[in-house]
Amino acid sequence: MAESIEIQSSYITLGQFLKEAAVIDTGGMAKWFLSEFAVIVNGEAEDRRGRKLYPGDEIYVEEAGTFKVVQGS
Repeated sequence: MAESIEIQSSYITLGQFLKEAAVIDTGGMAKWFLSEFAVIVNGEAEDRRGRKLYPGDEIYVEEAGTFKVVQGS
């Protein structure tokens, strides 16, 4: 089952998402992380840290698991 990551805005970038999901410690690690590990967004490989993620998107992160973006209240 996917772990839910709640956002308050209409979208979150993949780099911010990785930090929010505690996959990386700092936003500066995103570029390196995406070059070393597979990240799949809605079934497609993704390596752009600026990729916008919206509520309902499902993200698989190699060695971290599956996450789902949900809208906070």
